[in-house]
Amino acid sequence: MDFFGCKGTSLKVCGVTIRREAEKLAGMGVHAVGFNFWPQSKRYLDPLVNVWMKELAGGILRVGVFVNEAGDLPYRLYGEGMIDVVQLHGDETPEAAAGFRKAGIPVIKAVGVKDVSDIDAAGSYGADAVLLDAHAPKVFGGTGETFDWVLANAFRKNFPAIPLILAGGITPDNAAQAVAEVRPAALDVASGAELSPGVKDFGKVAALLEVCR
Repeated sequence: MDFFGCKGTSLKVCGVTIRREAEKLAGMGVHAVGFNFWPQSKRYLDPLVNVWMKELAGGILRVGVFVNEAGDLPYRLYGEGMIDVVQLHGDETPEAAAGFRKAGIPVIKAVGVKDVSDIDAAGSYGADAVLLDAHAPKVFGGTGETFDWVLANAFRKNFPAIPLILAGGITPDNAAQAVAEVRPAALDVASGAELSPGVKDFGKVAALLEVCR
């Protein structure tokens, strides 16, 4: 499954906290699932307890989401076969991203977008993909807020070789518009596919998949 190089638009459902929901997402054909390992998130998943993530290997791309992680947790989880990709969703430096690349670990860098200066910064990480999200200091995503997609298109124009993942307030109501206007490699959805934080709405997921197909 080539999540980064898909000819169309892939779907990543982030903030999954329940095993049976992760398994159902895989069965539906969702391309990637995100597990939030930032303890302050309302969608936090404790990786030391939820070892079932390992059993999803091969069925869906497993993305571990980290925010300013100072320890070696991302490296350990990857080495133990718990995740396939590291997503840096905080204030990490290009050097931090380079460390994962050097170790052979695929890395996504998430960037909160407020103005065009954020676009220029987003292209400097050398990441396998860049995720553009609404600017949300101290919250680091999952707000359900959108940003100006003109900036997303500016990123595509300036950095055409870097896969773009579009996040920030994506729902079944605006997903088709997002795909048509931005043509991202993937949509990343958290609150837009939920009944409540960490509990998914599979009707919304099915609608989002239909748009991506």
